[in-house]
Amino acid sequence: MIGQSVHRIEDEPLLKGCARFVDDIALPGLLHASFVRSPHAHAAIRAIDTGHAAAAPGIHAVLTLNDINAAMRQRRMKRHSNSGTKLDLVWPFALADTEVSYVGEAVAIVLGDNRYVAEDAAALVDVTYDVLEPAVDCRLSEQAASPRVRAELKSNVVASYKVGYGEVDQAFKNAAHVFEEEIVQCRGGAHSIEGRGIVVEYRSMDDSLFVSASTQKAHDLKNSIAVLLGLPDSKIRVVTPEVGGGFGAKLCVYSEDIAVAAAAKLLRRSIKWIEDRREHFTNAVQERDQIWQLAIATDKDGIIAGIRGTLIHDQGAYALQDVNLPYNSASALTGPYVVPAFGMDVRVVLTNKTPVSSVRGAGYPQSAFAMERLMDLIAAKLKLDRAELRRRNLIAADDMPYEKPIKARSGLSIVYDTGDYPATQATALNIAKWQDFPKRKAQARAAGRHIGLGIANAVKGTGRGPFETGIVRVDLTGQVSVYTGAAPMGQGLRTALAQICAGEFGLKASDINVIAGDTGPVPLGQGGFASRQLITAGSSVLLASRSVAAKAKTLAGRIIEADESDLELSDGNVHVAGAKDASVSLGELARILQGAPGYGFPEGMEPGLDATANFRTDALAYANTCHIAEVEVDCETGGIALINYIAVQDAGRRINPMIVDGQIKGGIVHGIGNAIFEHIVHDSDGQPLATNFADYLLPTATELPPIETVYTESPTHLNPLGAKGVGEVGTVPAAAAVISAIEDALSEFAIRISQVPISPQYIRRSIEQAAR
Repeated sequence: MIGQSVHRIEDEPLLKGCARFVDDIALPGLLHASFVRSPHAHAAIRAIDTGHAAAAPGIHAVLTLNDINAAMRQRRMKRHSNSGTKLDLVWPFALADTEVSYVGEAVAIVLGDNRYVAEDAAALVDVTYDVLEPAVDCRLSEQAASPRVRAELKSNVVASYKVGYGEVDQAFKNAAHVFEEEIVQCRGGAHSIEGRGIVVEYRSMDDSLFVSASTQKAHDLKNSIAVLLGLPDSKIRVVTPEVGGGFGAKLCVYSEDIAVAAAAKLLRRSIKWIEDRREHFTNAVQERDQIWQLAIATDKDGIIAGIRGTLIHDQGAYALQDVNLPYNSASALTGPYVVPAFGMDVRVVLTNKTPVSSVRGAGYPQSAFAMERLMDLIAAKLKLDRAELRRRNLIAADDMPYEKPIKARSGLSIVYDTGDYPATQATALNIAKWQDFPKRKAQARAAGRHIGLGIANAVKGTGRGPFETGIVRVDLTGQVSVYTGAAPMGQGLRTALAQICAGEFGLKASDINVIAGDTGPVPLGQGGFASRQLITAGSSVLLASRSVAAKAKTLAGRIIEADESDLELSDGNVHVAGAKDASVSLGELARILQGAPGYGFPEGMEPGLDATANFRTDALAYANTCHIAEVEVDCETGGIALINYIAVQDAGRRINPMIVDGQIKGGIVHGIGNAIFEHIVHDSDGQPLATNFADYLLPTATELPPIETVYTESPTHLNPLGAKGVGEVGTVPAAAAVISAIEDALSEFAIRISQVPISPQYIRRSIEQAAR
């Protein structure tokens, strides 16, 4: 089954419209929640008058932090910081305490018979604010004279540290050339089809909470509710119905989640909250907000000698989970290139804006963009072909595995396991006919057109551990089920896990039942993020499936008196190879291993035809890619048209090539959006200026070029599947490739682009400035 483009088993209920999402859940006596949200980026709360709202028809309660605190063990949503960064004053509150720190921060929760009356009543809550000066620009926010994001803070700087290795100063002292660049990467969001949502069902029979949530981390949500509300593990179960996309925004535990759970516990009522799109713009985590000051040293031929600089990371108002993105970015800056010396000063700064956490790529698109911009800068200054400059600096295939002298945040060395980076680039160049493009470009220019070709390389660590659970069980009907803590969210996880399992039992993928994202049958789980699930959950399912298959052969061999090595599994039976008449069904084996009181049990065997595996890994499997984009720029309007796009991708061993291709192309589209469409803007008062899809643009089918994907396979030795993750790697170099192409199209103006996203207005201003 592995390696086959099997049709997705998830799709039939989705296509028929009978799939069940969080908002489809209806319960007797269900209350609906709406939140009173701050209209200010920064203000002290002087008073909250809930009287008029509480008296409105259909309203059952209006609760502030002081109210829900009766059901909580602590006022603040404190978590353990694994990075060592002190975040005691950076964790959020379930509802605002005495101060609001960004537009949209939840101040009170209103519970009504339906969402309509709850929203109307929320408008009646009278909050008295003393508006305070906000800190909006992270470059200013880190300064001592800046307003504090909250009064409790002594500084807006959350953390500052160094990342690097080698003799950086010496490398620059001896360099033939030194080039400098400031790179600005602005905010964007995740924007899945389905927003966030949660239903907390209060069960009076045992005073428990049954939680249905659109989340990427069911176990993390369960654990957070348990800790913050002081509930035993047995009193909470979290399940994820169908999830209409995640892209990172659904991996955090949010204030709304805890407020709804606390209100349900306090009122002993079931409560639903569904995020609307404006709330997603103001409250779901955002990313890409970084400013880099970089210098790169080279010899006379463009060979890199060293890189140094500073990275300022805008964290927004709070940390919803550990602050790992800036370390991801800084440690990954060197990408697929040989860099003998490296040094970065990193500063993590709070601002009065929506909190920042992982969005598809989790810090790696920022580093790839910064590095690829430096590569184009060197090529331009030394008048070298951009692809040739990259070839000179790429890590050679013979040097694999390649250990970088820098640590991952796990504390382990960063080791690129497998891949041929020069060959990947060479394949992309050949497909794009890179050498022929100057002639095409000249012909287009003669016809009054400005076309350009851009290139970017990238490496993305995938399969982040420490583990994921996989349980495989055969029931008395002979049906095989897979249970995992991994989180399906539209990427085809159920199909991939079914394929892995089915191959060990001689079944079809459609024969396997996959239950994922449910804390009931699976006690431990990490969830979906960091391109990890196929590697971690898939490897666990493979190991568990092999264990169950081996157990079935052992017992079947005793029953049919055959050597285990002569047995095969197919069509729900264990039989002698080439003689299917000598067989026993999986259902019968499961019945025997269930046991019967007072009767014998197979000697030396454990009960149950099932197995649990927790594949352990700390090392990452690194997927590499080379993207080439072709664009045309209308210099009169600044309009950008994408003409063609090529991506050559090493995905390790592909379990389902069709699913892999969908993930890679989806990631590319996300990266294109980062380059020329998606931009969350705030004014000087911290007010968001893009809170709907009229102001915040997403790429749609009409803006996208043909995307040609080509795959190479360098299976990794780090997991039994030989697989590498693909959910994010398509996004990582995409913005860099598109901007490289735009800059090439405008080469006659000598325009240097060092920010994303860029707009038609940006291009027009740049052309006008170049003409002065």
